[in-house]
Amino acid sequence: MKPPVFATLGCRLNAYESEAMKELAAAAGVEGAVVVNTCAVTAEAVRKAKQEIRRLARENPDAPIIVTGCAAQTEPETFAGMAEVTKVIGNHEKMLPETWAQMRVPNLIGETEKVQVDDIMSVKETAGHLIDGFGRHRAYVQVQNGCDHRCTFCIIPYGRGNSRSVPAGVVVEQIKRLRDRGFNEVVLTGVDLTSWGADLPGEPRLGDLVMRILKLVPDLPRLRISSIDSIEADENLMLAIATEPRLMPHLHLSLQAGDDMVLKRMKRRHLRDDAIAFCEEARKLRPGIVFGADIIAGFPTETEEMFQNSLKLVDECGLTFLHVFPYSARKGTPAARMPAVNGKAIKDRARRLREAGDRALEAHLACQVGSDLVILTEGPQAGRTETFTEVHFDTDQPEGTILTAKIRGHDGKRLLV
Repeated sequence: MKPPVFATLGCRLNAYESEAMKELAAAAGVEGAVVVNTCAVTAEAVRKAKQEIRRLARENPDAPIIVTGCAAQTEPETFAGMAEVTKVIGNHEKMLPETWAQMRVPNLIGETEKVQVDDIMSVKETAGHLIDGFGRHRAYVQVQNGCDHRCTFCIIPYGRGNSRSVPAGVVVEQIKRLRDRGFNEVVLTGVDLTSWGADLPGEPRLGDLVMRILKLVPDLPRLRISSIDSIEADENLMLAIATEPRLMPHLHLSLQAGDDMVLKRMKRRHLRDDAIAFCEEARKLRPGIVFGADIIAGFPTETEEMFQNSLKLVDECGLTFLHVFPYSARKGTPAARMPAVNGKAIKDRARRLREAGDRALEAHLACQVGSDLVILTEGPQAGRTETFTEVHFDTDQPEGTILTAKIRGHDGKRLLV
């Protein structure tokens, strides 16, 4: 039996769902297919998906190509029109056992409709896809999917649907299983993580979930949360940051811009002062906490003065890890109809933001030299500190273990032990 080949593009949630699909495909007895799990966050992401499909088709000329993920959900006709593609399945359909049962015998793939993509907005529940983690060192647990917000630049709600939460009890039981399998760190993931619980009885908040996990899985050494919307951080989440050392001191913030007018045109729910105030408060509660952030360069109507406000936010929030996105118009979003910024200006602003991020990271690394830090090993010579800073060891280490080591230097990108 030749297992399917999976290619995953985009976010950690996609990576998680690819692992779930592997289990579904294996249970259904699927053989020989190539599955491409796409991303739709930018036009470039869609272009890369098409490029990857063509590459995989060349390398696997006899294999049926199944395309799924956010780009397949938002642009099914784009992929159905590709000669290389056998089947297009939506983000909801890809998690259904019956979908994979149709793929059990390769020649059956052609006997069902080529496009199986339903209305994602009609999906009301997110099942806890109970995979036993992926990787040998860090496990990811999907606790939420979809988004109820409609930022003017973002296509993702149309790929993921409205916000749905996995019940806390299901999450806790999965984390217990992962801990029993030896995972020392668990990361909670979702599309709009801080909206977790709004659709559950009693409307619990993300902080309630974090506190519950730490209480009910007392032997879990490290809990980490992925990207959050800081304006939605609740009281218990801030309490956990302040009082729970097993909650890792690293937050990735969905900031997107540092200018109030741009933020309003993006239809974000915070202003620049809100972002600065959040970082100041979190740093008071947990000295040494480290922040990453998503920032878009060249959003429509952004002037140089507006861009400077985003650039200054790197220092004003004390950001360390920057994810910089040159603005890319997504068809069907309100921002795509706004006056565009010159392409060269977008590239230049993205470059300057990345350079600011490089300087911030280097300053952070320099401050760690000489310290004894707690590290989770990710490979023979790789690991991450509690603040998610990358570490390189000069000798092999056992994978998936937590150890303390003295930092002897850095190379501008990672710490050296």
